[in-house]
Amino acid sequence: MSTASIPKCPMCGKPRSAEHAPFCSTRCRDRDLVKWLDDGYAIPAEPVHPFADSERDDAV
Repeated sequence: MSTASIPKCPMCGKPRSAEHAPFCSTRCRDRDLVKWLDDGYAIPAEPVHPFADSERDDAV
């Protein structure tokens, strides 16, 4: 099997381990978890005013 067909760890790029899939190690798995918990991942979007919906409901 060539190294090109082995999926890589999304954190460091090393070949991933079946035990820690999709990561290569516990360290990379934990780094990903910390990134999620620290709001490191986000979907790009326009900021929304927190009262935008309630102001619209009051006008009706």
